[in-house]
Amino acid sequence: MPRLREIPRAEVTDERILYFYDRLFGADVDPAAPAAPGVTRTIHGTPGDWWTVFAQAPRVFSHAVQGFALYRNASLDPLLRELGQARAGYARGSQFVFSQHCKQMRSLGMAERKIAALPSWQVADVFSGIERAVLAYTDALVYDGGRVPDEVFEVLKAHLSDREIMELTYITCMYDMHATICRALRLEFDDRPEPIAEVQTPDGGAATDLSADLAGE
Repeated sequence: MPRLREIPRAEVTDERILYFYDRLFGADVDPAAPAAPGVTRTIHGTPGDWWTVFAQAPRVFSHAVQGFALYRNASLDPLLRELGQARAGYARGSQFVFSQHCKQMRSLGMAERKIAALPSWQVADVFSGIERAVLAYTDALVYDGGRVPDEVFEVLKAHLSDREIMELTYITCMYDMHATICRALRLEFDDRPEPIAEVQTPDGGAATDLSADLAGE
């Protein structure tokens, strides 16, 4: 379950939040009501706790959903936008962001072979030059904190307008933020145990000096 309390419908007074509760969960449904493990609650087949946890702070909720509206008048090709978002989710380790934007790419007509190749795009031969540049740019934004090689940027400039690059940069970074938040608060498909944990010594075993053992001393 998420690390922050979900806000039930009865406690919501903000009209924008109620609008999304109705739209995504159904009118008069309490999206914060307990559900069985694995049960999806939204019309998009997700647990839905992103919405109920963000409802903790109505101004944050409003700011976040206004960000989604950037798509309406954007100049950037939606498939390039989604390519950056999905790769940002993968690079940041958010199963939720990665999964949702793979689905969105599919709905926009992205070839399945490209979606399957996202984790190993560097050695895949299915992407165009601009798609590879978008993926390289996304990795530079997420993995390298914005340190982008000139060669990558030159390819972007050869294919995209300054406005399109600005949109790509902002939206990709926005979804890096959402991926980080989802992991931190264990929202949606990121409600998973920490994968890196100590493997304990088996019963009956004893801790020894590993360096001495490996050095043959």
